[in-house]
Amino acid sequence: MQLKVATRTKDGILLVDCSGRIVFGEESSLLRETVKQAVTESNRIVLNLGEVNYIDSGGLGTLVALRITAQNAGGTIKLTNLTKRVGDVLQVTKLLTVFDVYNSEAEAIESFRKVA
Repeated sequence: MQLKVATRTKDGILLVDCSGRIVFGEESSLLRETVKQAVTESNRIVLNLGEVNYIDSGGLGTLVALRITAQNAGGTIKLTNLTKRVGDVLQVTKLLTVFDVYNSEAEAIESFRKVA
């Protein structure tokens, strides 16, 4: 299943809903372009990965690159609703220590409020 990306805004925070596979190629490019455009509008971004069923090394690289892009723009990317498979991959690669990860979208949004 190809990656589908939908964006919406809540309380000034950009929510990016991802569904499908985040893999090297068109899928990673789609996510990268979506978030790069979004960073110009909102530097507070939540990636909802609840419908992502697979991620490869290219997808992991894309997540790291997006984090750096947001950071360079003075922003933050937080992850939410990790599936077991994606969570396991992030844990094995130690990327769980790099990203702020939340169990729900509401928790991720609330974390931005606590910082502000």
